[in-house]
Amino acid sequence: MKKYILPLFALVLGICHADSDRPNVLFIAIDDLRPELGCYGDTIVQTPHIDRLASQGMIFERAYCQVAVCGASRASMMTGILPTDTRFVDYLAKVDEDTPNAITIGQVFKEAGYTTLAHGKIFHKGSDTAERTWSRGVKSAGRSHTTSFDPATTSALTEGGRARFFESPDVPDNAYGDGRVAENTIKNLQELAQSEEPFFLACGFIRPHLPFYAPKKYWDLYDEKEIPIADNQFRPHDAPDALRGSGEFRSYHLGDFDPDSEAFHRKMRHGYLASTSYVDQLVGNVLAELERLKLAENTIVVIWGDHGWHLGEHTFWGKHNTMHKALRIPLIVKAPGALAGERSSSLISSVDLFPTLCELAGLETPDSVQGKSFVPVLQEAEATISDVVYTRFKNADTVVTDRFTYTLYDNGEQMLYDLHKDPQENQNIANNPENKPLVRSLRDKLEAQIAFAKSARF
Repeated sequence: MKKYILPLFALVLGICHADSDRPNVLFIAIDDLRPELGCYGDTIVQTPHIDRLASQGMIFERAYCQVAVCGASRASMMTGILPTDTRFVDYLAKVDEDTPNAITIGQVFKEAGYTTLAHGKIFHKGSDTAERTWSRGVKSAGRSHTTSFDPATTSALTEGGRARFFESPDVPDNAYGDGRVAENTIKNLQELAQSEEPFFLACGFIRPHLPFYAPKKYWDLYDEKEIPIADNQFRPHDAPDALRGSGEFRSYHLGDFDPDSEAFHRKMRHGYLASTSYVDQLVGNVLAELERLKLAENTIVVIWGDHGWHLGEHTFWGKHNTMHKALRIPLIVKAPGALAGERSSSLISSVDLFPTLCELAGLETPDSVQGKSFVPVLQEAEATISDVVYTRFKNADTVVTDRFTYTLYDNGEQMLYDLHKDPQENQNIANNPENKPLVRSLRDKLEAQIAFAKSARF
């Protein structure tokens, strides 16, 4: 028998619940995390804690960010508003500047009587909308994500003052900022467990964002010599000149590594895997406390990655383009009464989180929100809410469908990839004569999405 989510069912029956019956929300944001997780089928990475949560909730196989860069992605998700060529553009994007009158998801919950708290990186800047979004000021980790504990890391610096891109000191988990974010989140859970008010608690981890600094025990989980590296270390065939990879990794000191070498590819992959396993443990610590406090049963838990990440594919490292690796994100949702242990291939956008969480909590979604609730998918994994996802980065606008990714650059260049035949996006087929009708159809879809994004009212 189909399971219906309790708050919705209660609303249909006209039942009023006390605050103690309203679902809590634990929202976990992880920076630069692509779906490189065991629950997504990866056989190398070790992420037992996130995998366990996935077994209790729903895995979204086809979830996407709206902008493949931190600040813009977060601003878009937290407002439910789509980006444009003048709104939510880069990593410094702020809601207070781009959409100063937009209502944030935390604001909706706060105004509904929830205690709303945040630790670590939720918005790119902790001060963004802080007064209206959070019940108290955002609690930072107290340390920069570049804080180092290995003297070799800082023995040489870039001209910009950046240290080496990796380190693996034998230090405890709370030596780095992410460990302290987890500890502060756990302290909040203990406090909130004593309150009669429901809560919206956001926890934002930096890793696996560069630099790859993680305690030695997580590096030791992997044998670097055995770590597979990308087998498509070449630019996509017939890719437009406008396609670029991210240069962010070059802002860190690369030591004696040649970026084109196998040794560099293995070290970068090793660092990413170690950093991911480190964050997985911290997520596990938070979830274990949620269960210990007997809060898990009535808490919606979301794990969300702000955008994807290239790991050497096409010799790209990082995000900052509209290739599938940069756009696809991990999204796992566990909600009271929802399907458990399921996975869905429904197309989901980050902006869809806002209305979904509102519906799950029985709250009204603001008119400014452009996302669609995916509660129907939580009730039936095969349900669909959209036939297209809109996403963009700088000079490129993109639509993703069940089968294709299509990008139009502002100079008129185009990319088209068939994800069924070419999942690694090695061959751009936009200029193939036989694909003209398909390109026209996808361009029409894209233009409609751009117009919809620009129609936002806030």
